[in-house]
Amino acid sequence: MTSDPRHTSRRGRVRPLAALPFLLALAAYATVLVLWWGRLPDPLATHFSAAGGRADGWTSRTGAAVTGAVLLGAAGAAWTALAERRSPAGAWATAGFLGGLLVLMLHGNLDAADPRTVAAPPSHLAVAAAVAGLAALAGWAASRLVPEEERPAAAGGEPYERLPLGPGEVAGWSRDTGSGVLTALGAGLLLGGLVALVLAPWPVALALLAVGVPGLALARVRVTADRRGLTVAPAPAGRPRIRVPLDEIESASVCEVRAVTDFGGWGYRVRAHRTGLVLRSGEALVVRRSDGREFAVTVADARTAAALLNTLVARREGD
Repeated sequence: MTSDPRHTSRRGRVRPLAALPFLLALAAYATVLVLWWGRLPDPLATHFSAAGGRADGWTSRTGAAVTGAVLLGAAGAAWTALAERRSPAGAWATAGFLGGLLVLMLHGNLDAADPRTVAAPPSHLAVAAAVAGLAALAGWAASRLVPEEERPAAAGGEPYERLPLGPGEVAGWSRDTGSGVLTALGAGLLLGGLVALVLAPWPVALALLAVGVPGLALARVRVTADRRGLTVAPAPAGRPRIRVPLDEIESASVCEVRAVTDFGGWGYRVRAHRTGLVLRSGEALVVRRSDGREFAVTVADARTAAALLNTLVARREGD
């Protein structure tokens, strides 16, 4: 897959949409802090028990202000750096959820004579989720303002010869692939989330766990090509999985993928008319669906998988 200047210019238009909700959430958080500063106890209740939502952790007012700002800033920077066609809605939902939790935490502390009596009822999570849903709708609407990329003319690489299978022969191909960097990052975020449950404000713990758990699950996957089509699933658990049925495959090919240039980063990536699970730069298996969409996964020995899938597609069509 070669670099397309349209992709770079388009990301430049999408990134402000991904950054905007975090700037709005940060502005709202700062405004509430300024207006309520004199009515907030010092320290603030910032961590709450899972049973009953009673306060069991406290942070100074200044520390809580800095922590909230850093959390929103870091999440905004991550979403902005990895901005793609479908990302604004997710960015807006994340900003709405985090911003809602932070404001609700401040509201719960408002005019509290003793921060040990502050509680965070389960309804706070429901309210934050509702804010996230409304923000996601706003982000989706904003993303519609960004023009679609032109549809790619063909799959990213040239088709490979078919495998020589007899009429009654059955064959399958499977290989594990992963990323050491993503594994370490996911494990670090997961561990940080577990530690934050005890030592940090709970919005921080939720944010770390929400990123670390799915990130670690997708850091190592098993790619399988057989009579069912193409299947990609987490190597340890096998669920959730991505499957492209053989009936929907038009052809398979191999190409060299540059993670940042071609897909804007690592992990599960969504582009116009193209999706991919990118764990590294290098050789990738690309399947083209009958509706023209493409799915790519970076994996070694992709040539064998592509040849097998092309053979099975030809057999299906009676060629």
